[in-house]
Amino acid sequence: MFIGTAVIYVIVGMIGGIMMGAKQDFTLAPAHAHLNLIGWVSLALMGFYYNANPAKAASRLALIQFWVSTIGLWIMIPGLVLTLKGLPPGERIVILGSLITLIGMVLFAVSIFRPVPSTR
Repeated sequence: MFIGTAVIYVIVGMIGGIMMGAKQDFTLAPAHAHLNLIGWVSLALMGFYYNANPAKAASRLALIQFWVSTIGLWIMIPGLVLTLKGLPPGERIVILGSLITLIGMVLFAVSIFRPVPSTR
């Protein structure tokens, strides 16, 4: 789930990067960077972690963390695009998305540091 979603984000990010290059308009470069770093890199790393730790991957926390991270990014990136284009509601939207994305990362940290329950 994490890695598959990350691959979708990198494809979208690459298409956006190619379009910026073709137009020589790099106004949206910060949105492109955030999509690639959070969407591609962070989600892929989370996916690799969960693949190496199947007991944690099967947890409810991992599922919640995936959706919180994903929804945060879905809100953050459009908000960042609006902000970069100078449209007023963008700042509030990007702040909301950023905070939700941060919560997703905190949940990931909790997942990492929480011990795996014993099956005895």
